[in-house]
Amino acid sequence: MSPRTTSRKTPWQAWLAATLLAFFLSTLPTIANAEGVQLTSVKLENSDDGIELNADFELQLSTTMLDTIRRGVPLYFVVEFELTRARWYWLDDIAIRATRERRVSYAPLTEQYRVATAGFSQNITNAEDIKRMLSRVRSWTIAEKGKLKPGEKFDAAIRFRLDTAQLPKPFQLNTFGSREWNLSSDWHRWTVVINKDGGVN
Repeated sequence: MSPRTTSRKTPWQAWLAATLLAFFLSTLPTIANAEGVQLTSVKLENSDDGIELNADFELQLSTTMLDTIRRGVPLYFVVEFELTRARWYWLDDIAIRATRERRVSYAPLTEQYRVATAGFSQNITNAEDIKRMLSRVRSWTIAEKGKLKPGEKFDAAIRFRLDTAQLPKPFQLNTFGSREWNLSSDWHRWTVVINKDGGVN
């Protein structure tokens, strides 16, 4: 039996392969965010009910998402918000964790979309209005008045994402690793201090 031979890469070939791999990996975030979502503004404000959150996102809805909605499969979009206290001796303490979910569906008889949020729904005729509604968060009460003590300091975080876990199982398999289903922002984090009147700085 003749000895088995294996080909070995030259140093130049190994360097070229490593360089190409590094370039490919460096482009992955750009590819992933090509049809994703970005936070453009966020603000916490006082209200009669407590502390409200207002935020704006820039997002794109892929053709695949819109076709899926028109075929009778609703999509669920989620905005998540957290306030945490840093603790040197243990894991951070989560003071507030809130979620706002929006369900987008389609009624073929009226040829209209429907966006439902917290029991309130609105009919919409075109995809551009869906995007406009999803991209805006207004007057979302994330803390009742008096819940947070003056002088306390928190780390705030917010993100927007498509909840693919609520899709039917066959669709969940199709979304894995697909650019057309990539709709999730990074967590945006900032520091919040509660002032004397219970508002925020």
